[in-house]
Amino acid sequence: MSGPPSAPCRIRRRPPAVLAAALAALGFLAAACGTGSGSSPAATFAAASSGPSSGSSFAEPSATAPGTPAPSPVPGTSSGAPLVAGRYQPLWPFTDEKQVRAWQEGYRAGGHQPWHLDAGQTALAFTQGYLGFKGIDQLVDSKVDGVRARVSVGIRGEGGGRPGIAAVIHLVKFGTGTDAPWEVVGTDDTTFSLTAPRYGSSVSSPVKAGGTITGVDESIRLQARVAGGTGPIGERCCVSAGGENRPWSATLDFRAAPGQTVTIVASTGGHIADVERFAVTGVRAAPR
Repeated sequence: MSGPPSAPCRIRRRPPAVLAAALAALGFLAAACGTGSGSSPAATFAAASSGPSSGSSFAEPSATAPGTPAPSPVPGTSSGAPLVAGRYQPLWPFTDEKQVRAWQEGYRAGGHQPWHLDAGQTALAFTQGYLGFKGIDQLVDSKVDGVRARVSVGIRGEGGGRPGIAAVIHLVKFGTGTDAPWEVVGTDDTTFSLTAPRYGSSVSSPVKAGGTITGVDESIRLQARVAGGTGPIGERCCVSAGGENRPWSATLDFRAAPGQTVTIVASTGGHIADVERFAVTGVRAAPR
């Protein structure tokens, strides 16, 4: 059910002066934190590959630039599909509370896949294992507030410098009990946003995606994914973009079962890594 193959986005190596200007224009965020969180990201996404075939994320999906109100989560869907905390799209790793309970039973019986209880490791597993962004292997920051968390993931800084933030992933506890696992529900976007399609909306193929971007000579790749899939169910590469908070848009073909949660992923890079920033949002496949 994957979309037609497309030509890979090539990394465009830049002279130092051009690269410095590009990173300045990107507003490429840096932070002082290291990887943290005990186990290695490699071990985490390896575990994720054998984890429950589902997905999710946490905050109002894909917020826009600072100061712009985030879109309101959709409180329900006509298909009756499950939501996280009654509001958010379950992107990864669980698709419903039945899967959550199955994992909890395994965890209580024998400590099965304890990484589900760590927001940072869940965010890295989502990024590397589910989205396939292997180069984004740094846990830059993690803020947990009760049943919600925001985790910044990023790429290694050049020459051992501070890691740059690729995305801030939102997670929410899914299910009940003190061992309720973390679920990815979206991203908090700044210099690269994905605001269309609207979070939680019902969409059909082809879908128009778009947002805003700040950067130099950007090349945006779009993908559609479903939890438990072995790869994209739709892909488009590449959309040229750039400037200061400039709009971008493109259409994306995909194939999904009616009512299925679909993760739309937009990514850009090519200056120092294949993927340097990304944003995701969650929608539902419309009835045919």
